[in-house]
Amino acid sequence: MSDELDPIGREPEREPEPEVEDPGVMATLRQLIVSGQLPAGERVAEIPLAQRLGVSRTPVRLAFRSLEREGLLTRAGKRGYVVRRFSDVDVRTAIEVRGLLEGLAARHLAERGLRASVEAALVASVAEGADLLSRGTLAAEDIGRWSALNKRFHDAIVHAHPSRVVADAIARNDHLPFASADSLALDPHALPAEFRRLQVAQLQHQLVLDALQQREGARVEMLMREHAWVGLRYGPLVGAGASS
Repeated sequence: MSDELDPIGREPEREPEPEVEDPGVMATLRQLIVSGQLPAGERVAEIPLAQRLGVSRTPVRLAFRSLEREGLLTRAGKRGYVVRRFSDVDVRTAIEVRGLLEGLAARHLAERGLRASVEAALVASVAEGADLLSRGTLAAEDIGRWSALNKRFHDAIVHAHPSRVVADAIARNDHLPFASADSLALDPHALPAEFRRLQVAQLQHQLVLDALQQREGARVEMLMREHAWVGLRYGPLVGAGASS
């Protein structure tokens, strides 16, 4: 919109800035939930959490909405939220289902062969991951960048299938706690360990891409099923807490 005055001398109205989620805030809140620092049944409010994280209320409010969709928060009245109760079995089962579904999508993609557009998207995601990790350290602002490239990588595989059946099944499963591929939970106080976790995830992305390019259906299906566990099981191995 132009900044010029209108014919009667008034400044033109500006459209409000779109509200955009902050992946770093999302990842931190997930970590607080999975670590028990925000225990099941606890009521959460925007202002105290915004002060705790050192951010404004807006990214916290947007995160609450997304965490409700992910099944980590439930509504409590008109404006409030409560941390949802869920068991380890719930989380592990949801992650296993995701791995099975994404593995199926990857195997079908390998058997059909990669379209140029899909391969380009995967190559770009892998290249961006390598660039992000090339400094040898992880900064808090890198969390959002990783979350975005990771989502593009997984979406490229899932949405390349000619049928919506697998994608729709994954979308339904994504409403369970920590089931979504982009439900990243990283501890901002343990960034060196989280860097090692992302190194593992990056290597797995590279292996998945290689298997797809070689049209190795069984191999890529196994790799995607294993990759689903990088958050939950790999954390203790690299010195970080469990997350997905």
